[in-house]
This record gives sequence, structure tokens and C-alpha cells, in this order.
Amino acid sequence: MHAETGNAIAIRFALPSAELRPYVTTYYRTDVVCSASEPVLEDFLHPEWPNLRLMPEGMSDSAIGAADLRQSPAFAVTGPTSVATRFRIRSGRSWGIGLMPLGWSALVDAPAGEYADRFVDGFADPAFAAFHPLMRALQASNGDFEQELALIDQHMALLADRSSDHAVAITAINAALVDPEIASVASLADRVGMNVRSLERLARRAFGFPPKLLLRRQRFLRSLAQFMLDPSMKWLSAIDFQYHDQAHFVRDFKRFMGMSPSAYAALDKPFLVAAAQARMAIAGEAVQGLHEPKAAR
Repeated sequence: MHAETGNAIAIRFALPSAELRPYVTTYYRTDVVCSASEPVLEDFLHPEWPNLRLMPEGMSDSAIGAADLRQSPAFAVTGPTSVATRFRIRSGRSWGIGLMPLGWSALVDAPAGEYADRFVDGFADPAFAAFHPLMRALQASNGDFEQELALIDQHMALLADRSSDHAVAITAINAALVDPEIASVASLADRVGMNVRSLERLARRAFGFPPKLLLRRQRFLRSLAQFMLDPSMKWLSAIDFQYHDQAHFVRDFKRFMGMSPSAYAALDKPFLVAAAQARMAIAGEAVQGLHEPKAAR
């Protein structure tokens, strides 16, 4: 576990137990104490794989892409995203569970594509009923980090004996997506031994988006991760080698973050820089979308 502290912010990441790593990227707890002069802090999340988040009622407001800000539910389930999520957060303590694409496929009885670029109330949606006992137990917890972490890992282990019909294929696709040498849908299909049509169907179901967009998103995330680890870096030094030129990168940046690289660089990032550094120290990657998949046993 590792903590990165900022202005009244503490973010701790922890890895799941070994048998859960094919399904879960990390667990993370965020403790926020806002000052009287600045009762609300704001930041932008980059595109991610799905996340389950538990927080006190009214702690956060969120908006995915161009949507209007609205209050996040106590148990917020966010599907895979291909655009930035703007959020405002107040004092409180929250927990998050990051899911790999295989984790969603194995643990959630609904296609990822149905939840792409949106968040829902996990207590109101029956697709997430299996997580309700865990979330209720966390709500009743006394706040001890180690005890809550054990509670989460134990409950996730109970769920992880489920299997996905396409576990091997999903893991293979995920592994190919994080390989920077895979630059086209044809190369991706060839790597995983699938025809393009079958790849398209499985990608939408398990990953939320078509393969072409997934590859484009991964290229962007590799560039963003470099900047998050060293915000003093010039964008030209962070750009992934798959980009033809800086204009190509700027177009992608605007597509995924809704703003130019220079506008993003000028923003305060009270959560995301600290989170990237903390995640890197624990998991070896600065952003969730770059985690390498582990094969399910």
C-alpha cells in the first residue's frame, strides 16, 4: 500500500490478492478534508475501465463527457469510458474497486457496452446486486483501512469463482491492447486469432467499445500516463510513437478529454497526479487502462 498526500487529500492504493488480479486492477481509498475557504475540489478523470465506488451521499458530483454534473449515488458504478469524467468532491471517505474487462464480464451480468460512458446507482440496478452486501458492510465500517481492505478482498474472492464464457479470448484481447506494437484492428484480430466481426462483438460486450476506438484510446492513455508521472514534461516528449505528428495527438486529446493539451496542463489536478504516482508505485502503471491482464486460473 502507498499513500500520496496533497492539499487535505490522501489516496491509498492496494493490489487485490493474486487470484483476483485477472478481475481487479486495484482497490483505492480516498480521504478528503476540504478547507472552509475551498469546500469543493474539482478534477478530471481520464478514460478508464469500469469502477465501483462507495462514498457518502452528497460527497461527489460527476459528469461524463458533455453531460451536466449530477450527484453521484452512494454506490456509483461507472462503465468503461472513452471520454473524460469531470467531478467535484467534498470532504469524506470513499472506496473504489477498479475492474479489468474480464472482471466485468465474469462478475456483472450485463454487457459492458450497455454501461459505456455512463454511471448508474449500483443499489438500484439489479446487475450489481452481488456487490450490495459488501457496500452495506463498508457503510457500517469504522473506517479502519486494513479491516476494510480485507473485507473487500474477501467479498471479491467469493464472487470470483464465477467464470466468463470468453475468459481466454478477453484476456488475449486485453493483452494485445496494452501492447504498443498493435496499431490496427487487423493486427489485433490476427494476434488473438479471431475474425474481425467476432472481435467487434466481443469487444463491445466485454470492453464496451469497438476495437478501433479501444486501440485509439490505448495510444492516448500511453501518452497521458507519461505526462501524469511528470507534469513538468513537454507534451512533445510524452507523445506515443504511434502518433504521426503533434496535430494528430492534439485531435485525440480533444476527443478523449474534451479540451486541448495546453488547457489540461494548466488545470489544477489535486487528485489525478497524486493518484497516478500512487498507482505507479503499487501497480507499476500510472493509469488503470494500461494494467496488463493476468490469466484466470
